[in-house]
Amino acid sequence: MLKERLQILVSADQRRRLEQEAKRRGTSVGSVVRDAVDAQLGRVTVEDRRAALDEILAMRGRFVPPDELNRIVESERDEQLDAIARHVKR
Repeated sequence: MLKERLQILVSADQRRRLEQEAKRRGTSVGSVVRDAVDAQLGRVTVEDRRAALDEILAMRGRFVPPDELNRIVESERDEQLDAIARHVKR
């Protein structure tokens, strides 16, 4: 989860290269910068991952497994498409 904002100054050439790379990847400049930071300084630590898992386990509420969530979304999408088709046929 992203929680910290960072403002940096870059040269025009650096910005152009960042934007080109972001376009090539189909992502944001921020994502390219985060990937570069991880590549240079290392990724998330084991302790960070454990802390995240502890936060997830402490959550309360109803959670749906991914396969069930996909089934629900597909079902709702199909219902919407059927409704559109019925409306178009009128």
